Formats: sequence, C-alpha cells, structure tokens
Amino acid sequence: MTDARLALAPVILASASPSRFALLTQAGLDVTRIPAQVDEEAVRESLQGEGAAPREIADLLAELKARNVSQRHGDAVVIGADQILICDGRLFAKPRDRTEAARHLAAFSGKTHELVTAVCAARGGEVIWRALETPRLTMRPLSAGFIESYLDAAGEAVFGSVGVYHLEGLGAQLFTRIDGDYFSILGLPLIQLLDFLRRHNIVAT
Repeated sequence: MTDARLALAPVILASASPSRFALLTQAGLDVTRIPAQVDEEAVRESLQGEGAAPREIADLLAELKARNVSQRHGDAVVIGADQILICDGRLFAKPRDRTEAARHLAAFSGKTHELVTAVCAARGGEVIWRALETPRLTMRPLSAGFIESYLDAAGEAVFGSVGVYHLEGLGAQLFTRIDGDYFSILGLPLIQLLDFLRRHNIVAT
C-alpha cells in the first residue's frame, strides 16, 4: 500500500476507551470512536486455553478490533488496541465491579507487574502496521484501608482500566517505580503511532 493511498484518510479508534481517545485528540488528531464488535473475554479465554503468550493475546485482540471496524469503514485508517496485565504469572482483565477492583489492587500490592500494550492499524480489512510495548510498574504496599479510600476517590472510571488506575491522575499515588513508555501505560504507544501516521501523510509532518 502506497503513501498516496493513505494520504488524508480518516482515522477511527476501534474502542470506547476515553483515555485512548483523549491521547489521540490531545495530540491533535481528528478521530472518530467506533467500538469493535469483538467478544474480548471469549477470545482471551480461548487463546489462554491454547497456551498463547500474553504478547500474542494482546496483539491478536488489537488486530481483531482494527479489522472488525476496518471491514465496515474501508477508506479509514482504523486503530485497534489492547492491554493485558501480568502479575505473578497471572493474567488480569478489567475488574467487573468494586469488589473485584479491590481484590486486583491487593494482588498487585508491593509487586511489579507488566502491562502488555498492543496497537494495530488496518485499512480495508488489512493490517498495515502494528506495535507492542511492555512497561513494568512497581506498586507500593497498599493497606486494605488505603485501597478503599483510593477507590472512593478515584470512582468507577478506574474500573475501565485493567490495572484499576489512571497514571495521569490518582494512580500515580500507587507506585514506587515505572519502567517503560508512559503513553503505553495510558493505553497506546503514542509516539510510535504518531510516527507511523506522519510517515503515511495522515498527520502533518
């Protein structure tokens, strides 16, 4: 696929994620949000059952989301993304409610976890670019009382994060160290993505 064919293409984010949308719009992109119709939980469980590595699972889910929306919006560049958190060899998904969010934070307390972040771009149902980052975050020991206070202050919005935190907000209080790309922790390897979009004349150079 040539640069000329990609020039001036509309950009769609195949996700309802407010944080990913904010990253793209704050970077100056005109983006439309169209959530992909993918059963993430079923795909994740199936791949885990087949012994797939977390990197493979995140990458495939990002691809499935991008392809799903791209097949219905052939002229657009569609961005799909996924995150998987790994702590003590266990894969964590987004918490379903406050009780599960508290359990997740207790499991992360005092430990280092990895946040596998995959992104895929598709056009016309075909993948044209992909990237993957794996930041490592070390959470300080958290008491049960602090976890409850944190959840009170952070609100239900953090349930949409696989790690139950927004690093750009109160989540910064949870950590003693982070290693890796900051934007990937927020949901997208933004610098790599912007470089791809510039190279294909989708954003100004």
